[in-house]
Amino acid sequence: MKSRTANISRFFFIGMDLFMLNSLHLVLVNQLQRISGNSYEYNLFFLISNMSWLFTAYANAVYAPDTLVYIEFFVKRSIKAFAFSIFIMLAFIFIYNFDYSRLFVILNFAGFGLGILITRLFFMLVVYFMRKGNKFGKRVIILGYNELSKRLVNYFVERNRNISIEGYFEDPQQVSELSNFPILGKREDCLSYAIENKITEIYSTLPPEENDYVYELAQVAEMNMIRFKLVPYLQLFVNRQVYIDFVADIPILSMRAEPLEEITARIQKRIFDIIISTLVITLLLSWLIPIIALLIKLNSKGPVFFIQVRSGKNNMPFRCLKFRTLKVNKEADSKQVTQNDVRMTKLGRFLRKSNFDELPQFLNVLYGNMSIVGPRPHMLKHTQDFSRLLNSYMIRHFVKPGVTGWAQVHGYRGEIKKDEQLRKRIEHDIWYLENWSLWLDLRIVFLTIWVTIRGDKNAY
Repeated sequence: MKSRTANISRFFFIGMDLFMLNSLHLVLVNQLQRISGNSYEYNLFFLISNMSWLFTAYANAVYAPDTLVYIEFFVKRSIKAFAFSIFIMLAFIFIYNFDYSRLFVILNFAGFGLGILITRLFFMLVVYFMRKGNKFGKRVIILGYNELSKRLVNYFVERNRNISIEGYFEDPQQVSELSNFPILGKREDCLSYAIENKITEIYSTLPPEENDYVYELAQVAEMNMIRFKLVPYLQLFVNRQVYIDFVADIPILSMRAEPLEEITARIQKRIFDIIISTLVITLLLSWLIPIIALLIKLNSKGPVFFIQVRSGKNNMPFRCLKFRTLKVNKEADSKQVTQNDVRMTKLGRFLRKSNFDELPQFLNVLYGNMSIVGPRPHMLKHTQDFSRLLNSYMIRHFVKPGVTGWAQVHGYRGEIKKDEQLRKRIEHDIWYLENWSLWLDLRIVFLTIWVTIRGDKNAY
């Protein structure tokens, strides 16, 4: 789905759902006479219901481009988001403790749920009849039978119901197995078959530099109103997924997508960091630091803060702040903290378990050498050691290190005992920098709070 079409569809469904939710609320408030005297409480209900739906819809990717393309995703994620939204609203009613009209609440929930069900069913019916009538369907043949063409066909079969695969065209000497779709003829028969059978698209997986006739086939196909598409087999040169950007009309292959390479994205993230760190420092650290400092001094000898040089963005070292949780020792800059580390103080064990020891890093965030969310910074020795173990390790330094991160909320934190633990941590760090969004940062912040409350077995 093209980005512009995806955005139009996204805003259409967002607008439709919010219109339905808010119209229902206004109708119910106007119809139930005994509610009219409590406008503030019901306006608050109105505001929270909008916020809870938008939050749960985002958390479940209801309006994501892939969801709007595949109707099954759209329906399932809508139902899941609705269930979570109801849970949030019930929690709000319980906590707020206002005596809302039961009839109002029931009709509000049931009406919105029914509205979602009707709109999704209508959408399913529209898509079904479009597919059944084949008005938007495509008849496709594949030129070349190889690993790339098989992967392409599998994708079409699993994810795109609008495409009908007729078969492959390949020379007999190149085929050494039975195919799921028929081999319709030799490569040279491809075009005549397409014209005779009203094929709408031809996908060529043959390297044009080795098969000059592919360019001629493309020209003749388009003269006959058949779209001809080249599928480059980039894995011959790069054994991983790649991304294509354009500088003017020049295609540029990138090893990965990096949203934070965009200046607007970096500005958004920095504003987010400044706002959150300022609030935490002003409202929490301003009174909590003196208390914890006093407890640390009473608990053990040594400084209040543990300041360690760690690896930052672009592998530039910076001074990372923490509350001291260990007894003063000579191995602090080289040895990981283990589960029953004899160096740990009694207070330090609590600070690490509750993540309170990381709170001074909000000062690093405000200063600018850390972010609220990002890969956790490692000590310099570990960066050197781990980079030798894993080739992709240094990629995590493309972004600022964070107070919390995608790996941490999935349990990949603390002591690294096995290479697999390191690999999974780095996979999550790379996934974060390739999929960053402001909403993802917010999600990770909430997940961090939840994991802290629930407890993490790897926090020690």
